[in-house]
Amino acid sequence: MRTRTKLSAAAVGLAATGALVLSSGGASGHGYTDLPISRQKLCQNGTVSNCGDIQWEPQSVEGPKGFPAAGPADGQLCSGGNSRFAQLSSPRTPSGGAWPTTRVTGGQSYTFRWQFTAMHATTDFKYYVTRQGWNQDHNLSRSDLNLTPFLTVPYGGQRPPSTLSHSGTLPSGLSGHHVVLAVWTVADTGNAFYACSDVTF
Repeated sequence: MRTRTKLSAAAVGLAATGALVLSSGGASGHGYTDLPISRQKLCQNGTVSNCGDIQWEPQSVEGPKGFPAAGPADGQLCSGGNSRFAQLSSPRTPSGGAWPTTRVTGGQSYTFRWQFTAMHATTDFKYYVTRQGWNQDHNLSRSDLNLTPFLTVPYGGQRPPSTLSHSGTLPSGLSGHHVVLAVWTVADTGNAFYACSDVTF
């Protein structure tokens, strides 16, 4: 019985290792935000349909790091510059409707949450939000954002747990529909992970 248990444990361990290798791509870490819920998570959970590949891999919105000086091109921020996930950068869902929003209140504390399918050494997490009066009718660009992050969480090269939450104060003076761009910067590769969440202040 003990031998069978050990063999089963070994098989599970090998399967998990194989899954990690297969899913790793450039970096061996992947993740997305679900508080506030991100566009990729809305696709993955079926709230938004016809999303294409992202519905099976919401954790894979990976692009060059260094935002805002570098990183994905304007118009491709929400997809991390990844053409497979281009629909995430569109101002409308694949069916033509508005992206669902999470209601938030400016000036109040909010708990942001990341889910990781594989952890990676992390430099930091940064959060940006669109300016009041931003152009909602085109793909998100740097000119739409306040390029000073309203929240920065240094992580010192540590690897995060499978779920990570941290709190910060949302900017005040905003009203209506906005987009929060969350950027998880990986410490030991040239990449970062990007997640756009639509919110209503």
